[in-house]
Amino acid sequence: MTDARPTATPPIEIDAAAGPAPLGMPPATFLRDYWQKRPLLVRNAFPGYASPIEPEDLAGLACEDGVLARLIEHDKASDGWKVRHGPFAEDDFPGLPDHDWTLLVQDVDKWDADIRTLLAHFDFLPRWRIDDVMVSFAATGGSVGAHVDQYDVFLLQAHGQRRWQIDASAHPSLDFRNDVDIKLLREFHPTHDWVLQPGDMLYLPPGVPHHGVAESPCLTFSVGMRAPAAAELLGDYADTLAADAPDELRYADPDLALPGDAGEIDDAAMQRVEAALHQLRMDDPDRFGDWFGSFITTYRSAVLPAAEEHPLPRAAMEQALAGGAQLWRHPWSRMAWRRARQGGDADPGRLYAGGAAYPLGLDDARRLAAADSIDHTLYAGLGESGRAAVAALLAAGHYRLEQEEDEA
Repeated sequence: MTDARPTATPPIEIDAAAGPAPLGMPPATFLRDYWQKRPLLVRNAFPGYASPIEPEDLAGLACEDGVLARLIEHDKASDGWKVRHGPFAEDDFPGLPDHDWTLLVQDVDKWDADIRTLLAHFDFLPRWRIDDVMVSFAATGGSVGAHVDQYDVFLLQAHGQRRWQIDASAHPSLDFRNDVDIKLLREFHPTHDWVLQPGDMLYLPPGVPHHGVAESPCLTFSVGMRAPAAAELLGDYADTLAADAPDELRYADPDLALPGDAGEIDDAAMQRVEAALHQLRMDDPDRFGDWFGSFITTYRSAVLPAAEEHPLPRAAMEQALAGGAQLWRHPWSRMAWRRARQGGDADPGRLYAGGAAYPLGLDDARRLAAADSIDHTLYAGLGESGRAAVAALLAAGHYRLEQEEDEA
C-alpha cells in the first residue's frame, strides 16, 4: 500500500533503472509529490530507448499539408530568432547549416502509429488530458530559447543529447522579450542544469522556465497536456449557452418603478440583468457535464475525423465484424466518458467523441472510451445503445473498418 503522506523534500532527480518505469516510483506517489507541484528528472525512464522515427522522417512529415510544423533558427551573434511555419518544401532542409536550428512537428502521434504507442505509458493520467506528442529535431546548438509553458509536459530524450536548464525557484522572472516573434523570457536564471541521454525524461509542471539546447543532433519527444485557459472555457461555455437560449428569455422589468433619473442604470436594473443571465446557467449537472465532455473531446485545432459520405449500414458492419474484421479508431478521434448524475436514467453513461454525446450504459461507455479497436467479441458484449453508438461513430468517421485483406 502506498504511503499517502508526502516526503519532506522529494528529490528532483531519480533513476528509474530499477523500476518502476517510466516514473521510477508508483504513479500515485508521482501525482502526490510532483504533478503540478515540482519538476522531476527521471534517468532511465525508458532504458535503452530507440527512436522509432529518424530525423528524415520528421522532415518528410513537415512537408505534408495539414501538418503543424515550425522551423526555428537562432543567430547567436545577434541573439536573433527566425521562425518559419510549414508545410515546407523538401529543398528547404538541405540548405540549412549543421547547427543552431530546430524543427518542431505537432501531433506526430496522430500521424505515426509507433509514436502513438508511447502514450500507453502515461495511462496514470486521464486520456482526455493528453494533448499530443510533439517531436523536435535539433541540430547541434539548436534551441527554441528560454521560455515557459502553461501546461504539464514530459520531455523524453529519444536520440542524441540535449542540455536542459530549468529555473525551479519560487518566484522566477516571467517577463517576455519584445524584440522576437516567439515568447522568450527576458531573463533566465537556471537553478538546475542537466544533460539528458536517450531514455531520460524531464517532467515540468506549468510555469517552470526552461531552456533546452542540443549538445548533438537530437530528437526530443514532448508529451504535452491539454490545459484550456479559463477564457477559452468561458468563451465556449457562453457560446453554448447563447446557442441553446430560447428567444423569449430576455431582460424584463415588470416591477419597474418611476426612475429618479432617466439616465441612470440603478441597482434594481443591475439585479434584473443578473437575473436574466442567471436563467442561462447550467444548473443541471448533466447538462454541464455534456458541455464539458463535448468541449474537451473537440480537438484544439478543430480537426475532426471526416464523416462517411455513404455510411456503411449497421447490418453490413455487423456482418463484417462477425467475419473477422475490426474497427480501428481514427487517430484524430478524442473520446471520454462520464457518469450521469441524475438517477433513473436507462442509459446512465455518456460517451463523448469529437464534440458529440452518446447516452450509453456505464459499462458500454467505459469500454468504448478505452477501445482503440473493436472486434466482434467486444461488439457482441455491448448493449443495444452501445451497438447503435458504434454504428454512429463509424458513420461519423471515428472508426475505420479494416478487413483481413486490407492488411496486406
